[in-house]
Amino acid sequence: MRALRLVDSRTLRLEEVPPPPPPADDEVQVAIKAVALNHLDLWGYRGMAFAKRRLPLVVGVEASGRIAALGARVAGLKPNDAVVMYGALTCGCCPACGEGRDNLCENVGGIMGFHVDGFARDRVNMPARLVIQVPDGVSLRDAACAPIAFGTVEHMLFDNARLRPGETILIHAGGSGIGSAAIKMAKAIGCTVITTVGDDAKAAKAKAIGADYVINYKSERFEGVTRKLTGKKGVDVVFEHVGGEGFNASLLCLKRGGRLVTCGSTAGPTATINLMQLFQQQYKILASFGCTLRNIRDSLSKMASGITPVIDTEVPLAEFEKGLARLESRQVFGKVVVVF
Repeated sequence: MRALRLVDSRTLRLEEVPPPPPPADDEVQVAIKAVALNHLDLWGYRGMAFAKRRLPLVVGVEASGRIAALGARVAGLKPNDAVVMYGALTCGCCPACGEGRDNLCENVGGIMGFHVDGFARDRVNMPARLVIQVPDGVSLRDAACAPIAFGTVEHMLFDNARLRPGETILIHAGGSGIGSAAIKMAKAIGCTVITTVGDDAKAAKAKAIGADYVINYKSERFEGVTRKLTGKKGVDVVFEHVGGEGFNASLLCLKRGGRLVTCGSTAGPTATINLMQLFQQQYKILASFGCTLRNIRDSLSKMASGITPVIDTEVPLAEFEKGLARLESRQVFGKVVVVF
């Protein structure tokens, strides 16, 4: 079968490899149909895996497919079912996993495509408990965006920030995969959405998917515009995944007692915070990483109801590297998906 492997620093090679064995009793074998690209793929490509890994490594951290074979003890799934897979090899045994919080697993075996072999291959065996059925009416292309992009947003907005209908939210990088998903999810519950983008073309696209106000952060100071738009009151929630110098400016956008939820640091991993401002304004800073299996199910349900991902580009498996370049260029609006 085909597998796209990172063979050394920044070298990807599509190779013929042996297919996986028949699935174990508690496993399913999935024929991969689509892989959605994320910044995790870029970090892995650049050698930024924060744990030991062995090369060559099959890439791909987020995917969808169809059941090709079932282990003897697997129930609730059948051949040809459309499915997505959880992107980390969690233990299923620790207290966090027992509570349904796999993203806090105490014994995680690694992130697929980042620390251990990922999904950019024709077939993969997975523990059945980490496989989630896709509802009727959701395409495999869209479903591929559920395990990380949509799931991450679901966890950030509703588990952590506790976003409520009618609130005002500032969403950074509205043209990104998670930024565009956040716009759609927030608008779906009646929130007022302010978003930042890097150019006017993206501004038009952000408005087209529901943003009420769009700020070009390259030509305007987003914190000043946000304060003006809210009558100097500030927003209820900031959806932050950029980091760097803009982090403290994001705090200035919050109303008293407001919540900032963050999951990324694409502009830099360090920030300076005014602690007096933090405690006097009683801000809440909420860290978020990944999502739970429930978040993925809820994301798929939202897709079935019509809240679908924004797709920027589709590329074939052999052009995976082209997709990464598109993502890295920051010209992307929405998700880049690799189709099989």
